[in-house]
Amino acid sequence: MIKKILIANRGEIAVRIIRACREMGIQTVAVCSQADKTALHAQLADETICIGPAPSSESYLNVSRIISATLCSGADAIHPGFGFLSEDSRFAKICEKCNITFIGPTAEMMAQAGNKAEAKRTMQEAEVPTIPGSAEAVTSVVKGKKLALKAGYPVMIKASLGGGGKGMRVARNEENFEQAFVTAQKEAKNAFGDASMYIEHYIEHPKHIEVQILADKLGHVVHLGERDCSIQRNHQKLIEETPCESLSPELRKAICKAAVKAAKAVNYENAGTVEFLLEPNGNFYFMEMNTRIQVEHPITEWVTGIDLIKEQIKIASGQPLSFGQNDVVIRGHSIECRINAEDPDKKFRPCPGTIADMYLPGGPGVRVDSAIYSGLVIPPYYDSMLAKLIVHASTREEAVRKMQMALGEVIITGIKTNVDYQYELVNHPDFINGKTDIDFIEKLKKSES
Repeated sequence: MIKKILIANRGEIAVRIIRACREMGIQTVAVCSQADKTALHAQLADETICIGPAPSSESYLNVSRIISATLCSGADAIHPGFGFLSEDSRFAKICEKCNITFIGPTAEMMAQAGNKAEAKRTMQEAEVPTIPGSAEAVTSVVKGKKLALKAGYPVMIKASLGGGGKGMRVARNEENFEQAFVTAQKEAKNAFGDASMYIEHYIEHPKHIEVQILADKLGHVVHLGERDCSIQRNHQKLIEETPCESLSPELRKAICKAAVKAAKAVNYENAGTVEFLLEPNGNFYFMEMNTRIQVEHPITEWVTGIDLIKEQIKIASGQPLSFGQNDVVIRGHSIECRINAEDPDKKFRPCPGTIADMYLPGGPGVRVDSAIYSGLVIPPYYDSMLAKLIVHASTREEAVRKMQMALGEVIITGIKTNVDYQYELVNHPDFINGKTDIDFIEKLKKSES
Protein backbone atom coordinates (compact mmCIF):
# COMPACT_ATOMS: atom_id res chain seq x y z
CA MET A 1 0.00 0.00 0.00
CA ILE A 2 1.20 3.53 -0.75
CA LYS A 3 2.51 5.16 2.44
CA LYS A 4 3.27 8.75 1.47
CA ILE A 5 1.81 10.86 -1.35
CA LEU A 6 3.10 14.11 -2.79
CA ILE A 7 0.24 16.17 -4.20
CA ALA A 8 1.39 17.94 -7.36
CA ASN A 9 -1.40 20.50 -7.30
CA ARG A 10 -3.00 23.31 -5.31
CA GLY A 11 -6.38 24.67 -4.24
CA GLU A 12 -9.48 22.64 -3.46
CA ILE A 13 -8.36 19.44 -5.21
CA ALA A 14 -5.15 19.36 -3.15
CA VAL A 15 -7.23 19.77 0.02
CA ARG A 16 -9.61 17.05 -1.17
CA ILE A 17 -6.73 14.61 -1.70
CA ILE A 18 -5.16 15.45 1.68
CA ARG A 19 -8.41 14.67 3.45
CA ALA A 20 -8.82 11.33 1.66
CA CYS A 21 -5.23 10.41 2.56
CA ARG A 22 -5.82 11.26 6.22
CA GLU A 23 -8.80 8.93 6.32
CA MET A 24 -6.63 6.18 4.82
CA GLY A 25 -3.70 6.77 7.20
CA ILE A 26 -1.42 7.97 4.39
CA GLN A 27 1.14 10.75 4.92
CA THR A 28 0.92 13.78 2.61
CA VAL A 29 3.40 16.21 1.13
CA ALA A 30 2.15 19.47 -0.35
CA VAL A 31 4.06 21.54 -2.87
CA CYS A 32 3.45 25.25 -3.16
CA SER A 33 4.67 28.26 -5.03
CA GLN A 34 5.89 31.34 -3.20
CA ALA A 35 2.45 32.89 -3.83
CA ASP A 36 0.75 29.93 -2.12
CA LYS A 37 2.73 29.73 1.12
CA THR A 38 -0.39 30.63 3.13
CA ALA A 39 -2.74 28.50 1.01
CA LEU A 40 -4.90 25.98 2.86
CA HIS A 41 -3.37 22.91 1.20
CA ALA A 42 0.08 24.08 2.32
CA GLN A 43 -1.15 24.31 5.90
CA LEU A 44 -3.06 21.01 6.05
CA ALA A 45 -0.46 18.62 4.65
CA ASP A 46 1.95 16.76 6.91
CA GLU A 47 4.86 18.37 5.04
CA THR A 48 5.07 21.33 2.67
CA ILE A 49 7.81 22.13 0.18
CA CYS A 50 8.02 25.43 -1.70
CA ILE A 51 9.04 24.61 -5.25
CA GLY A 52 9.46 28.01 -6.87
CA PRO A 53 8.09 31.43 -7.81
CA ALA A 54 4.43 32.17 -8.52
CA PRO A 55 4.28 31.46 -12.28
CA SER A 56 3.09 27.89 -12.94
CA SER A 57 5.98 27.27 -15.33
CA GLU A 58 8.39 27.79 -12.44
CA SER A 59 6.42 25.83 -9.85
CA TYR A 60 3.40 23.60 -10.46
CA LEU A 61 4.49 22.80 -14.03
CA ASN A 62 8.17 22.41 -13.19
CA VAL A 63 8.71 18.67 -13.47
CA SER A 64 12.28 18.58 -12.14
CA ARG A 65 11.35 20.50 -8.99
CA ILE A 66 8.32 18.30 -8.32
CA ILE A 67 10.34 15.11 -8.80
CA SER A 68 13.10 16.48 -6.55
CA ALA A 69 10.54 17.34 -3.86
CA THR A 70 9.12 13.83 -4.08
CA LEU A 71 12.50 12.16 -3.74
CA CYS A 72 13.66 14.49 -0.94
CA SER A 73 10.48 13.95 1.07
CA GLY A 74 10.56 10.18 0.69
CA ALA A 75 7.10 10.09 -0.87
CA ASP A 76 6.49 6.92 -2.86
CA ALA A 77 3.65 8.29 -5.00
CA ILE A 78 2.39 11.44 -6.71
CA HIS A 79 -1.24 12.43 -7.11
CA PRO A 80 -1.52 15.02 -9.90
CA GLY A 81 -5.14 16.09 -9.26
CA PHE A 82 -6.56 17.82 -12.34
CA GLY A 83 -5.00 20.46 -14.57
CA PHE A 84 -1.27 21.24 -14.46
CA LEU A 85 0.64 17.95 -15.11
CA SER A 86 -2.29 15.57 -14.62
CA GLU A 87 -2.50 14.60 -18.31
CA ASP A 88 1.16 14.98 -19.25
CA SER A 89 2.34 11.55 -20.37
CA ARG A 90 5.97 12.72 -20.25
CA PHE A 91 5.59 13.51 -16.57
CA ALA A 92 3.99 10.11 -15.92
CA LYS A 93 6.90 8.46 -17.75
CA ILE A 94 9.48 10.29 -15.64
CA CYS A 95 7.65 9.14 -12.50
CA GLU A 96 7.90 5.56 -13.72
CA LYS A 97 11.65 5.92 -14.41
CA CYS A 98 12.17 7.32 -10.91
CA ASN A 99 10.18 4.45 -9.32
CA ILE A 100 7.51 6.87 -8.16
CA THR A 101 3.93 5.61 -8.38
CA PHE A 102 1.88 7.93 -10.55
CA ILE A 103 -1.72 7.86 -9.34
CA GLY A 104 -3.39 7.61 -12.71
CA PRO A 105 -2.97 5.62 -15.92
CA THR A 106 0.43 4.69 -17.33
CA ALA A 107 2.22 7.09 -19.68
CA GLU A 108 1.38 4.86 -22.64
CA MET A 109 -2.31 4.73 -21.78
CA MET A 110 -2.39 8.47 -21.24
CA ALA A 111 -0.74 9.18 -24.58
CA GLN A 112 -3.09 6.85 -26.42
CA ALA A 113 -6.28 8.04 -24.74
CA GLY A 114 -5.37 11.71 -24.25
CA ASN A 115 -4.33 12.49 -27.82
CA LYS A 116 -7.59 13.23 -29.61
CA ALA A 117 -6.50 11.97 -33.03
CA GLU A 118 -5.01 8.76 -31.65
CA ALA A 119 -8.01 8.19 -29.39
CA LYS A 120 -10.43 8.54 -32.29
CA ARG A 121 -8.60 5.88 -34.33
CA THR A 122 -8.66 3.57 -31.33
CA MET A 123 -12.38 4.14 -30.73
CA GLN A 124 -13.24 3.50 -34.36
CA GLU A 125 -11.40 0.18 -34.19
CA ALA A 126 -13.34 -0.65 -31.00
CA GLU A 127 -16.64 0.28 -32.74
CA VAL A 128 -17.37 3.15 -30.36
CA PRO A 129 -19.42 5.83 -32.24
CA THR A 130 -17.20 8.74 -33.33
CA ILE A 131 -17.86 12.12 -34.94
CA PRO A 132 -16.91 12.41 -38.62
CA GLY A 133 -13.56 14.18 -38.88
CA SER A 134 -9.82 13.91 -39.32
CA ALA A 135 -8.20 10.58 -38.55
CA GLU A 136 -4.86 12.18 -37.76
CA ALA A 137 -3.37 15.40 -36.42
CA VAL A 138 -3.34 18.41 -38.75
CA THR A 139 -0.77 21.21 -38.79
CA SER A 140 -1.43 23.06 -42.06
CA VAL A 141 -4.35 25.24 -43.12
CA VAL A 142 -4.42 23.72 -46.61
CA LYS A 143 -4.82 20.16 -45.33
CA GLY A 144 -7.26 21.37 -42.72
CA LYS A 145 -9.52 22.89 -45.36
CA LYS A 146 -9.66 19.63 -47.29
CA LEU A 147 -10.59 17.68 -44.19
CA ALA A 148 -13.20 20.27 -43.22
CA LEU A 149 -14.93 19.88 -46.57
CA LYS A 150 -14.93 16.11 -46.13
CA ALA A 151 -16.32 16.27 -42.58
CA GLY A 152 -18.94 18.85 -43.58
CA TYR A 153 -19.39 22.40 -42.26
CA PRO A 154 -19.70 23.62 -39.61
CA VAL A 155 -16.51 22.10 -38.16
CA MET A 156 -14.84 22.22 -34.77
CA ILE A 157 -11.10 22.95 -34.81
CA LYS A 158 -9.42 21.91 -31.56
CA ALA A 159 -6.03 21.11 -30.11
CA SER A 160 -4.95 17.47 -30.36
CA LEU A 161 -3.51 17.76 -26.85
CA GLY A 162 -4.89 19.54 -23.80
CA GLY A 163 -8.40 20.62 -22.91
CA GLY A 164 -10.28 23.12 -20.78
CA GLY A 165 -11.65 24.96 -23.80
CA LYS A 166 -8.25 26.20 -24.98
CA GLY A 167 -7.29 25.88 -28.64
CA MET A 168 -10.87 25.48 -29.86
CA ARG A 169 -12.74 27.38 -32.58
CA VAL A 170 -15.80 26.74 -34.76
CA ALA A 171 -15.61 27.42 -38.50
CA ARG A 172 -19.05 27.60 -40.07
CA ASN A 173 -17.87 27.88 -43.67
CA GLU A 174 -14.76 27.76 -45.83
CA GLU A 175 -14.45 31.55 -45.80
CA ASN A 176 -13.73 31.80 -42.07
CA PHE A 177 -11.84 28.51 -41.73
CA GLU A 178 -8.32 29.91 -42.05
CA GLN A 179 -8.75 32.58 -39.39
CA ALA A 180 -10.36 30.10 -36.98
CA PHE A 181 -7.62 27.51 -37.62
CA VAL A 182 -4.72 29.93 -37.15
CA THR A 183 -6.22 31.41 -33.98
CA ALA A 184 -6.92 28.00 -32.41
CA GLN A 185 -3.47 26.68 -33.41
CA LYS A 186 -1.68 29.67 -31.87
CA GLU A 187 -3.66 29.27 -28.65
CA ALA A 188 -2.89 25.53 -28.54
CA LYS A 189 0.82 26.17 -29.04
CA ASN A 190 0.91 28.70 -26.22
CA ALA A 191 -1.17 26.58 -23.82
CA PHE A 192 0.15 23.08 -24.50
CA GLY A 193 3.36 23.51 -26.48
CA ASP A 194 1.88 21.54 -29.39
CA ALA A 195 0.48 22.99 -32.63
CA SER A 196 -1.19 19.85 -33.97
CA MET A 197 -4.91 20.26 -34.47
CA TYR A 198 -7.91 18.01 -34.89
CA ILE A 199 -10.93 18.73 -37.10
CA GLU A 200 -14.38 17.23 -36.78
CA HIS A 201 -17.95 17.93 -37.80
CA TYR A 202 -19.57 20.36 -35.39
CA ILE A 203 -22.81 19.03 -33.92
CA GLU A 204 -25.51 21.62 -33.34
CA HIS A 205 -27.24 21.90 -29.95
CA PRO A 206 -25.94 18.69 -28.35
CA LYS A 207 -25.77 17.74 -24.72
CA HIS A 208 -22.34 17.08 -23.23
CA ILE A 209 -22.52 13.72 -21.49
CA GLU A 210 -19.60 12.11 -19.70
CA VAL A 211 -19.30 8.71 -18.07
CA GLN A 212 -17.12 8.07 -15.02
CA ILE A 213 -15.14 4.85 -15.16
CA LEU A 214 -12.83 3.02 -12.77
CA ALA A 215 -10.43 0.30 -13.90
CA ASP A 216 -7.93 -1.72 -11.89
CA LYS A 217 -4.63 -3.28 -12.96
CA LEU A 218 -6.31 -6.67 -13.46
CA GLY A 219 -8.50 -5.51 -16.33
CA HIS A 220 -11.73 -4.98 -14.39
CA VAL A 221 -13.64 -1.93 -15.65
CA VAL A 222 -16.83 -0.47 -14.21
CA HIS A 223 -18.79 2.69 -14.92
CA LEU A 224 -20.34 4.88 -12.23
CA GLY A 225 -23.06 6.41 -14.35
CA GLU A 226 -23.14 9.55 -16.44
CA ARG A 227 -22.96 13.28 -15.79
CA ASP A 228 -24.67 16.04 -17.75
CA CYS A 229 -22.07 18.79 -18.23
CA SER A 230 -23.90 20.78 -20.88
CA ILE A 231 -23.96 24.18 -19.16
CA GLN A 232 -20.70 25.75 -20.28
CA ARG A 233 -19.25 29.16 -21.03
CA ASN A 234 -16.43 29.24 -23.60
CA HIS A 235 -16.19 25.45 -23.30
CA GLN A 236 -15.65 25.72 -19.54
CA LYS A 237 -18.17 23.83 -17.45
CA LEU A 238 -20.24 25.84 -14.98
CA ILE A 239 -22.88 23.41 -13.71
CA GLU A 240 -22.85 19.62 -13.74
CA GLU A 241 -25.46 17.13 -12.61
CA THR A 242 -26.14 13.43 -12.40
CA PRO A 243 -28.03 11.52 -13.60
CA CYS A 244 -29.01 13.09 -16.92
CA GLU A 245 -32.79 12.91 -16.80
CA SER A 246 -33.21 13.34 -20.55
CA LEU A 247 -31.68 9.88 -21.12
CA SER A 248 -33.99 6.91 -21.49
CA PRO A 249 -32.89 3.75 -19.66
CA GLU A 250 -31.95 2.21 -23.02
CA LEU A 251 -29.85 5.20 -24.10
CA ARG A 252 -28.15 5.42 -20.70
CA LYS A 253 -27.23 1.75 -20.93
CA ALA A 254 -25.84 2.21 -24.45
CA ILE A 255 -23.70 5.24 -23.54
CA CYS A 256 -22.30 3.65 -20.40
CA LYS A 257 -21.57 0.43 -22.28
CA ALA A 258 -19.71 2.43 -24.94
CA ALA A 259 -17.64 4.13 -22.22
CA VAL A 260 -16.56 0.80 -20.76
CA LYS A 261 -15.73 -0.43 -24.24
CA ALA A 262 -13.63 2.71 -24.80
CA ALA A 263 -11.69 2.17 -21.58
CA LYS A 264 -11.00 -1.45 -22.42
CA ALA A 265 -9.84 -0.45 -25.91
CA VAL A 266 -6.84 1.36 -24.39
CA ASN A 267 -6.37 -1.16 -21.51
CA TYR A 268 -7.12 1.71 -19.17
CA GLU A 269 -6.49 1.71 -15.45
CA ASN A 270 -7.38 4.09 -12.60
CA ALA A 271 -10.10 6.77 -12.77
CA GLY A 272 -11.04 8.28 -16.11
CA THR A 273 -13.91 9.94 -17.91
CA VAL A 274 -15.24 9.16 -21.38
CA GLU A 275 -16.99 12.15 -22.91
CA PHE A 276 -19.73 12.09 -25.53
CA LEU A 277 -21.82 14.55 -27.49
CA LEU A 278 -25.50 13.62 -27.55
CA GLU A 279 -27.66 14.87 -30.44
CA PRO A 280 -31.32 15.76 -29.85
CA ASN A 281 -32.28 12.70 -31.92
CA GLY A 282 -30.50 10.37 -29.49
CA ASN A 283 -27.36 9.68 -31.52
CA PHE A 284 -24.20 9.98 -29.45
CA TYR A 285 -20.53 10.24 -30.39
CA PHE A 286 -17.24 9.77 -28.56
CA MET A 287 -15.59 13.15 -28.04
CA GLU A 288 -12.54 12.53 -25.88
CA MET A 289 -11.23 10.73 -22.82
CA ASN A 290 -9.93 12.56 -19.77
CA THR A 291 -7.22 10.52 -18.11
CA ARG A 292 -7.54 12.04 -14.63
CA ILE A 293 -9.99 12.83 -11.88
CA GLN A 294 -12.57 15.42 -12.95
CA VAL A 295 -13.52 18.68 -11.23
CA GLU A 296 -17.10 17.40 -11.05
CA HIS A 297 -16.31 14.03 -9.46
CA PRO A 298 -18.18 14.86 -6.18
CA ILE A 299 -21.63 14.52 -7.76
CA THR A 300 -20.79 10.96 -8.83
CA GLU A 301 -19.48 10.22 -5.34
CA TRP A 302 -22.74 11.41 -3.83
CA VAL A 303 -25.11 9.34 -5.96
CA THR A 304 -22.96 6.17 -5.79
CA GLY A 305 -21.45 6.42 -2.31
CA ILE A 306 -18.02 5.62 -3.77
CA ASP A 307 -15.01 7.79 -2.84
CA LEU A 308 -13.19 8.24 -6.16
CA ILE A 309 -9.97 9.64 -4.68
CA LYS A 310 -9.62 6.67 -2.34
CA GLU A 311 -10.33 4.29 -5.21
CA GLN A 312 -7.61 5.97 -7.27
CA ILE A 313 -5.09 5.40 -4.51
CA LYS A 314 -6.14 1.78 -3.98
CA ILE A 315 -5.90 1.02 -7.71
CA ALA A 316 -2.45 2.66 -7.92
CA SER A 317 -1.40 0.47 -4.97
CA GLY A 318 -2.28 -2.63 -7.01
CA GLN A 319 -5.51 -3.49 -5.25
CA PRO A 320 -8.38 -4.91 -7.33
CA LEU A 321 -11.74 -3.18 -7.44
CA SER A 322 -13.72 -4.18 -4.37
CA PHE A 323 -17.02 -4.02 -6.24
CA GLY A 324 -18.46 -5.03 -9.59
CA GLN A 325 -20.82 -3.33 -12.01
CA ASN A 326 -23.91 -4.79 -10.36
CA ASP A 327 -22.85 -3.27 -7.03
CA VAL A 328 -23.02 0.28 -8.41
CA VAL A 329 -26.42 1.78 -7.58
CA ILE A 330 -27.40 5.35 -8.43
CA ARG A 331 -29.36 6.98 -5.61
CA GLY A 332 -31.02 10.38 -5.96
CA HIS A 333 -29.80 13.40 -7.89
CA SER A 334 -26.76 15.64 -7.42
CA ILE A 335 -25.81 19.05 -8.86
CA GLU A 336 -22.54 20.99 -8.71
CA CYS A 337 -21.93 24.71 -9.31
CA ARG A 338 -18.45 26.14 -9.69
CA ILE A 339 -17.80 29.32 -7.71
CA ASN A 340 -15.17 31.44 -9.44
CA ALA A 341 -13.34 34.66 -8.61
CA GLU A 342 -14.53 36.59 -11.65
CA ASP A 343 -16.74 39.55 -12.50
CA PRO A 344 -19.70 38.63 -14.74
CA ASP A 345 -20.42 42.34 -15.30
CA LYS A 346 -16.97 42.81 -16.88
CA LYS A 347 -16.89 39.87 -19.30
CA PHE A 348 -15.98 37.46 -16.48
CA ARG A 349 -12.63 39.10 -15.89
CA PRO A 350 -10.66 37.21 -13.18
CA CYS A 351 -10.79 39.01 -9.83
CA PRO A 352 -7.83 38.19 -7.59
CA GLY A 353 -7.58 39.90 -4.22
CA THR A 354 -8.10 39.26 -0.53
CA ILE A 355 -11.20 37.54 0.84
CA ALA A 356 -12.45 39.90 3.53
CA ASP A 357 -15.21 37.69 4.92
CA MET A 358 -17.12 34.61 3.90
CA TYR A 359 -19.92 32.24 4.76
CA LEU A 360 -20.45 28.94 2.96
CA PRO A 361 -23.72 27.00 3.33
CA GLY A 362 -24.16 23.61 4.96
CA GLY A 363 -26.89 21.31 6.20
CA PRO A 364 -28.22 17.96 4.98
CA GLY A 365 -27.42 17.30 1.34
CA VAL A 366 -25.02 20.24 0.96
CA ARG A 367 -21.28 19.82 0.39
CA VAL A 368 -18.61 22.45 -0.29
CA ASP A 369 -15.20 21.51 -1.68
CA SER A 370 -12.95 24.52 -1.24
CA ALA A 371 -9.60 25.82 -0.02
CA ILE A 372 -10.62 29.38 0.81
CA TYR A 373 -10.85 31.17 4.16
CA SER A 374 -11.27 34.73 5.44
CA GLY A 375 -8.09 36.70 4.87
CA LEU A 376 -6.78 34.43 2.11
CA VAL A 377 -5.11 36.24 -0.77
CA ILE A 378 -6.34 34.91 -4.13
CA PRO A 379 -3.32 35.23 -6.45
CA PRO A 380 -3.70 36.24 -10.10
CA TYR A 381 -1.55 33.42 -11.47
CA TYR A 382 -3.89 30.43 -11.41
CA ASP A 383 -7.36 29.16 -12.24
CA SER A 384 -10.11 31.36 -10.82
CA MET A 385 -12.15 28.57 -9.20
CA LEU A 386 -12.69 29.21 -5.48
CA ALA A 387 -15.08 26.45 -4.51
CA LYS A 388 -17.47 23.77 -5.69
CA LEU A 389 -20.96 23.86 -4.22
CA ILE A 390 -22.59 20.44 -4.41
CA VAL A 391 -26.07 19.32 -3.37
CA HIS A 392 -27.86 15.99 -3.24
CA ALA A 393 -31.54 15.10 -2.92
CA SER A 394 -33.85 12.23 -3.72
CA THR A 395 -35.19 13.89 -6.91
CA ARG A 396 -33.92 16.45 -9.42
CA GLU A 397 -36.68 18.87 -8.44
CA GLU A 398 -35.56 18.77 -4.82
CA ALA A 399 -31.90 19.06 -5.80
CA VAL A 400 -32.61 22.16 -7.90
CA ARG A 401 -34.42 23.82 -5.00
CA LYS A 402 -31.60 22.88 -2.64
CA MET A 403 -29.02 24.43 -4.98
CA GLN A 404 -31.10 27.60 -5.26
CA MET A 405 -31.21 27.79 -1.48
CA ALA A 406 -27.49 27.04 -1.04
CA LEU A 407 -26.35 29.62 -3.60
CA GLY A 408 -28.59 32.18 -1.93
CA GLU A 409 -26.67 31.67 1.32
CA VAL A 410 -23.13 32.07 -0.05
CA ILE A 411 -21.30 35.17 1.18
CA ILE A 412 -17.83 36.05 -0.11
CA THR A 413 -16.69 39.66 0.27
CA GLY A 414 -13.53 41.47 -0.76
CA ILE A 415 -13.49 40.04 -4.28
CA LYS A 416 -16.01 39.63 -7.08
CA THR A 417 -17.48 36.17 -7.70
CA ASN A 418 -19.96 34.51 -10.06
CA VAL A 419 -22.32 33.45 -7.24
CA ASP A 420 -25.16 35.74 -8.34
CA TYR A 421 -24.69 34.64 -11.95
CA GLN A 422 -24.93 30.98 -10.95
CA TYR A 423 -28.04 31.80 -8.90
CA GLU A 424 -29.66 33.28 -12.02
CA LEU A 425 -28.79 30.18 -14.04
CA VAL A 426 -30.32 27.68 -11.61
CA ASN A 427 -33.47 29.81 -11.42
CA HIS A 428 -33.86 30.00 -15.19
CA PRO A 429 -36.97 28.12 -16.44
CA ASP A 430 -34.96 26.12 -18.99
CA PHE A 431 -32.63 24.84 -16.28
CA ILE A 432 -35.48 24.10 -13.89
CA ASN A 433 -37.25 22.12 -16.64
CA GLY A 434 -34.05 20.35 -17.77
CA LYS A 435 -34.14 21.92 -21.24
CA THR A 436 -30.49 22.88 -21.60
CA ASP A 437 -27.70 22.01 -24.03
CA ILE A 438 -24.19 23.32 -24.63
CA ASP A 439 -25.62 26.42 -26.33
CA PHE A 440 -27.64 27.44 -23.26
CA ILE A 441 -25.28 30.24 -22.19
CA GLU A 442 -24.94 31.60 -25.73
CA LYS A 443 -28.72 31.73 -26.07
CA LEU A 444 -28.94 33.68 -22.81
CA LYS A 445 -26.35 36.18 -24.00
CA LYS A 446 -28.25 36.76 -27.25
CA SER A 447 -31.58 37.18 -25.47
CA GLU A 448 -30.03 39.76 -23.12
CA SER A 449 -28.32 41.78 -25.85
